[in-house]
Amino acid sequence: MNINQFKTFFAALGVVSVSVANAQQAPKKFIDPANMDFSVKPGDDFYTYASGAWVKKNPVPAKETRWGSFNELRDFNVNAVRGLVETAAADKTAPAGSVTKRVGDFYAAAMDSVTIEKLGYIPIKADLEKIKQLNNLQAVLDHITYMRVNGLGGALYGFGVGQDRKNVTKYMVNVSQGGTTLGDRDYYLKDDSRSVKIREAYDTYMTTLFTLVGNTEAVAKQKAKTVFTIEKALAEAQMSRLEMRDPYKTYNKLTVADFNKITPSINWTNTLAQLKVNGQDTVLVNSPAFFKTLNALLTSTPVADWKTYLEWNILKGSASSLSSPFVKASFAFTQAQTGQKVQTPRWQRMSSLTDGVLGDLLGQLYVAKYFKPAAKARMDELISNLRKAFEIRIKGLEWMSDATKEKALAKLHAFRPKVGYTTKWRNYDGLVISRATYFQNLRNASKWAYNENINQLGKPVDRERFGMTPPTVNAYYSPTLNEIVFPAGILQFPFFHPDADDAINYGGIGAVIGHEMSHGFDDTGSQYDKDGNLKNWWTDEDRAKFNARTKLLGEQFDKYTVLDTLHVNGKFTMGENIGDLGGLNAAYTAFKMTKQGQSNEKIDGFTPDQRFFLAWAQVWRGNVLPETAAQLIKTDTHSPGPYRTIGAPVNMDAWYNAFDVKPGDKLYKKPEDRIKLW
Repeated sequence: MNINQFKTFFAALGVVSVSVANAQQAPKKFIDPANMDFSVKPGDDFYTYASGAWVKKNPVPAKETRWGSFNELRDFNVNAVRGLVETAAADKTAPAGSVTKRVGDFYAAAMDSVTIEKLGYIPIKADLEKIKQLNNLQAVLDHITYMRVNGLGGALYGFGVGQDRKNVTKYMVNVSQGGTTLGDRDYYLKDDSRSVKIREAYDTYMTTLFTLVGNTEAVAKQKAKTVFTIEKALAEAQMSRLEMRDPYKTYNKLTVADFNKITPSINWTNTLAQLKVNGQDTVLVNSPAFFKTLNALLTSTPVADWKTYLEWNILKGSASSLSSPFVKASFAFTQAQTGQKVQTPRWQRMSSLTDGVLGDLLGQLYVAKYFKPAAKARMDELISNLRKAFEIRIKGLEWMSDATKEKALAKLHAFRPKVGYTTKWRNYDGLVISRATYFQNLRNASKWAYNENINQLGKPVDRERFGMTPPTVNAYYSPTLNEIVFPAGILQFPFFHPDADDAINYGGIGAVIGHEMSHGFDDTGSQYDKDGNLKNWWTDEDRAKFNARTKLLGEQFDKYTVLDTLHVNGKFTMGENIGDLGGLNAAYTAFKMTKQGQSNEKIDGFTPDQRFFLAWAQVWRGNVLPETAAQLIKTDTHSPGPYRTIGAPVNMDAWYNAFDVKPGDKLYKKPEDRIKLW
């Protein structure tokens, strides 16, 4: 992972980090009527009914791009993490090599703004000078591999080691389309006002950074133009995000010899050796067509232009880690894309950075202080109940044959749940961290991460690792590992609370558990078998019935308007929408097995079923800046919160009964039109 990838990862992490800390007091009301808007009928606008008052009272703070339940929890968590890293940095007695010492040194170096300001762009001067010495195409290509191996970033294409999707017990080299900077290929290719505005901001960003390293403004502008020309050509060659969701379309196993034929300008036999990959005669290529175009571009573009392109890769990967003029330019570009008003405070950025770079070290400090074993025990129970509920639902599917049901149940039973944190912490052996060299720490970490990834080749698949750090409030499903994973951070209200009634926990974390289980059976996950292999286990007739139902779900979400003319993309968000629909249904089935679920006893004026659906709704309440909303429609596979709130319930008879939703209500769907999947 290069520095720029780290930066992106931390930004994403910042949106969804939360603590399991015991310092936060239990809410007096798990469903607070003061957050609701009773002037609206639930059948007309369930989102506003459930959360309207909260939304009005909680605008997006200046340092944020959106604000919702996730962010409220993150605000508490970011302070918990801050306490850990500041305590570690202040500990003068921590032994060399200890977790505390390494976390403390990394954070202290990151917070040493005096040294960082003095250095300016000295940390990248030698890198830029090396690029100037390149004098032919082969030297450029060799330097791209040098950059990747030495923590300077991955230019031109994506590269890494991962499971072979059709033989998941083996690791394989994966080579993927890449080479662009903007968040989506459309930003290069479309001429709508938002795309044009982002391109203009990008041009300003490039020109500023090129100027900051000593180019005249005229030269800087020309270099920016050169970079954009190359990146636009690469964007034109890329598959869209929607196409990339097809696991078969992106699975192209090629011999190295055949890959060489697609790109005569790149000798992959030599390139793989330079990338420290030996003994591999085949590679997985997600887009052969991209590499065919890339080959033509390599020969038609002057070497001088490629050198400018590499300079840009150094600059963009480093800007946020250099002195303030670079950081300000980087944030100005972020502002143009997201609408964020002021930059996130340095301590917050650097504590998140520490979590992203040294997650398994900081994670050990985190769980020692904040993780409750009782929470894991309760989660294990909830997961068991959700699995039972999902089994009942699969057995009861009227549209699926017994033959396919048998395979679906085998996959469900093979799910491996992981809760809290890994049982096998990474120690980052060999990673040098110094309190005096912030930028070098990042380079070292990037280089270390590359080597760790490449060194998986030939080894057994690691099934203990978590793909998220312990403080993260999120969860995920891995199709190739067939596992559902819940980091410690999600075990917190409004998802989960040990003192909450079952309606709250099943409508919150129960629906999340069901959501992740449903990913095993969504439009892409359902193409992987119980062992995680990309292999069809459906009858043709059952797959056709499934596709017909998902088509209806896609059409439902296509109708939702996000911003003026922007609509949700039902196909792009399909997996997450199936996850919500399947997950909420499974959670409801599990809830009805509980004592509260079988009663009609009201709490705070709400029936058990009403509390279940309101718990679901309050998870997704929030505000988002219009610029960020527009960006997320292109880049995020999740539908916006208001439509996640209503997308699944409007297909559930229980929701209609709970809130007495009738024909004539705006959200009403006829019983025969309600989509039943899992």
